Amino acid sequence: MLVSDSGLGPSGLVELALAALLVALALVWRGPALGLAQRLARSMAWSMILLAVLPVVLRLCLLPHHPIPTPNIYDEFSHLLEADTLRHFRLANTPHPLHRFFETFFVLQQPTYSSIYPPGQGLSLAIGWTLFGHPWAGVAMACAALCALTYWMLRGWVSAGWALAGGLLAVIEFGPLNRWMNEYWGGALVAAAGCLVFGALPRLAANARRRDAILLGVGLSIHLLARPYESIYLFVAALAFFLPAWRKPAELRPLAKVLPMTGLVAVAAIAFLLVQNKQVTGSWTTMPEMLCQYQYGVPSAFTFQPNPLPHYPLTPEQAMDYRMQLSFHGPRTDTLATFLTRLEFRVRYYRFYFLPPLYLALAAFLTTLRRYRFAWAAGTLALLALGANFFPAFQLHYVAAGTCLFLLIAVVGLERIHGWLPEAARLLIFLCVAQFLFWYGLHAFFDTAPVLRYETWDAINPGNPERRILVNEELAKIPGKLVVFVRYSPHHIFQDEWVYNRADIDGSRVVWARDLGDEEDRQLRAYYPDRTALLLEPDRQPPELTPLP
Repeated sequence: MLVSDSGLGPSGLVELALAALLVALALVWRGPALGLAQRLARSMAWSMILLAVLPVVLRLCLLPHHPIPTPNIYDEFSHLLEADTLRHFRLANTPHPLHRFFETFFVLQQPTYSSIYPPGQGLSLAIGWTLFGHPWAGVAMACAALCALTYWMLRGWVSAGWALAGGLLAVIEFGPLNRWMNEYWGGALVAAAGCLVFGALPRLAANARRRDAILLGVGLSIHLLARPYESIYLFVAALAFFLPAWRKPAELRPLAKVLPMTGLVAVAAIAFLLVQNKQVTGSWTTMPEMLCQYQYGVPSAFTFQPNPLPHYPLTPEQAMDYRMQLSFHGPRTDTLATFLTRLEFRVRYYRFYFLPPLYLALAAFLTTLRRYRFAWAAGTLALLALGANFFPAFQLHYVAAGTCLFLLIAVVGLERIHGWLPEAARLLIFLCVAQFLFWYGLHAFFDTAPVLRYETWDAINPGNPERRILVNEELAKIPGKLVVFVRYSPHHIFQDEWVYNRADIDGSRVVWARDLGDEEDRQLRAYYPDRTALLLEPDRQPPELTPLP
């Protein structure tokens, strides 16, 4: 009624409310609110609690229009299988006797039925799943940890007030509207591990304490359990941070006393990975992902059909991103030209870590590079980017460990601008808040489907799981145990996979199986005589679910 009577549309109402809020913020900037913020910033515990709770509460408020995310990509299902396996206190599952029906992406069927991924993200999902009854709770907990630990990390680099500002920027950038809180891939967990690493380093340099050495080891271990390959560059960066101390024996001796604690924690993580390798692949040194490549080639997911765009509508920018990603898959041709072309294209992805107003802060940060620690921060981000560039595929969580360093660059740049012109720094912060509140208001109060094409690809709901939700709702209406045979059309896009199962396949209410033809399918139906058999044709519009006689 208000919209029709005022003549304002949803965006107009949000802009009006946003303008009023920003005026209020400007009025209290020098008043009581600023003093309260400064007192809060000096309290480590209360600041971290606020920053942990805020993104979760804001996301929960969006549930009426944006419910708990539905997994839609094969990586997500593989991580969920890992989580379900760990919830059963196993590192691997016994192979199914009819495993040929359950072959799918990024899941081993032999010698064990297991995810191909390291256990880090699966462990995070398993903890949330166990405590709150849903794996997305693990995602929300990781995002809460990221926002809180960003403030803790920045306290080792800048003043308390600017650290709190950086924590709020983390909520704005990587909180409820970010894809890391709306997917199951694990970017927030890796980013939180980076916060522990890059927050412990300056503290160790200033005062070598055993607690910070242990936190450094915990951060390195979490990252190792989630992203083993990129951990190589993280270890190198951590060692490079102490290069100035190597020339000063008086500074090096205290570090030598506490850093063995870091090593002990890291060794425990390495031992856990080796045990997982043995349980899953039968070899201490063969990682599940390596075995997947041996069994299926350089995974079969890297053999693409012409123009393999998803069924759901894409913006022109998303379509270009998708095709360019596919163009870098396929046979490994790591020539220098390929490496540089790949790097040139991927630079555009790093805008994910900066809101548009913060590009000015990035320019101001460049004036601080004469100091070793800030030059080291920039060099570490370059090292992570170059290291990830050796891999043909690229996802944002590959370099997520550097998230807090991107925020450090933004905060230090804003601090420099504030020293030159305080009003300019405040304006940039207001613009960041305005962008977040505008989109959050639209998502919270209105149907955002007509405006989603104006969002960037790193915003809320980047996938399109509506078809899966529709099929799951239909299956929920059918009583008893089910076995669903999935039949693809000749023009099926292989990335749109539907055959994923829980850790205990036979104990699941719904078993998803590949349609291998009537003769083969009869064997599985005989194996499950107490299950209702259904046929799913997901390539139809909408997907068609029919009972089998």
